[in-house]
Amino acid sequence: MPRPPTDTQAAIGAENSIRSRPRAALPALCVTQITSWGILYYAFPVLLPHLSKDTGWSTTATTGAFSAALLISALAGIPLGRILDRRGPRAVMTAGSVLGTACVLAIATAPSLPVFITAWLGAGVAMAATFYPPAFAALTRWWGPNRVRALTIVTLAGGLASAVFAPLSATLADHLGWRGAYAVLAAVLALVTIPAHALALRAPWPPPPAATPAPGEAEQDRKSVARTRPFLMLTAAMTLSALTVHAVVIGLVPLMTERGATPAQAAWALGLGGLGQTLGRIGYVPLARRTGTTARTVTLIASGGITTTALALAPGPVPVLIALSVVAGMVRGNLTLLQATAVTDRWGTRHYGHLTGLLNAPLTLAAGLAPFTASALAGPLGGHPHLFLALASLSFTGAVLALKSQFRKERLPTVGTRRRHSHATFPNQPDNHGAAHTCDGVIEHKIEFEP
Repeated sequence: MPRPPTDTQAAIGAENSIRSRPRAALPALCVTQITSWGILYYAFPVLLPHLSKDTGWSTTATTGAFSAALLISALAGIPLGRILDRRGPRAVMTAGSVLGTACVLAIATAPSLPVFITAWLGAGVAMAATFYPPAFAALTRWWGPNRVRALTIVTLAGGLASAVFAPLSATLADHLGWRGAYAVLAAVLALVTIPAHALALRAPWPPPPAATPAPGEAEQDRKSVARTRPFLMLTAAMTLSALTVHAVVIGLVPLMTERGATPAQAAWALGLGGLGQTLGRIGYVPLARRTGTTARTVTLIASGGITTTALALAPGPVPVLIALSVVAGMVRGNLTLLQATAVTDRWGTRHYGHLTGLLNAPLTLAAGLAPFTASALAGPLGGHPHLFLALASLSFTGAVLALKSQFRKERLPTVGTRRRHSHATFPNQPDNHGAAHTCDGVIEHKIEFEP
């Protein structure tokens, strides 16, 4: 049976990880996540009313194109995850930025609905190559035991995407029309993300961390984790949550205009919801230290249902709806970090890219269906308030399913743990003595139990 790494070996591994870590990667990814999400995702719900009015294309058809892009992103994420595990993020994210720029220009100049749809399909591949999953894979490998801090920082920045680009897109559309707005945004995407990904992600790609489970368990991690009950329940719970939160983002603007807000006020509400994401993520690390993995998952998914219900039931006034949008954004921000750490909290970092690709595929599919679902069901359900109530029920169902995602080596929050500080830090991977090495250099001796 292989021995756990000694303190000396761990210290050497940590030192090598620090040496290979690119200093410019974290600030670069912060900027590129703001830009990529802001242009490829958050600009669409703001520009949609202008687009529909100018072209006469139906809202269902245009949101269907956007949904198709997100579906393509889900499918492309799995093979890209394998490439990221082997080769690192530089080529994937740089190519994604180039493709994204070309597709946004094609959207801006689309002469017909089929061309518009085709351009969005290409944008879906660009989303898979530039959004959070490849950035998370890069930070998880480069930052190793300190990954939670790095992931928190990049998602804090990413939460500003709607705060920056929703008002900016509205302003550009008022002065240049939706086509001019997308043309300007394409130029911004090219100038910011292509050089940042090409130049800041050049560090050597470190090998995956050595696995420490008993013989045969490491291979099972890669091949069989996706068939276990915890993985399946976690995936189902987070998929329902993803459908809810993404449909709320798309439905927020029409919900607010139905209740008397102007399009500009609705755009600001969406933008301030992004600021809420950033504020909410500040509290994720303390929350993670004080709660078990399952308890944290259930609480955050249920909170998404509560905020969605509040938006459905609150008739106004506009400042109250804006405040609720900020609170909903805070929950959404925590859910992003929950998704980013779901694999490492349960199964370690060795096959992070592959397992996260498998987890993210149905989540991204749900996100892809969300715009079309929100547009198609709002009318039959009697308006966006009733739609939001239906979405809230999905989140509550997801919270119940999350109770079944309990991992057998998970720490019970109701049982005390003995802690001792270590001079070395390890990935969050259980060793053969029942200890799990956390990102803060603390070893927690855990009680193992069967679900």
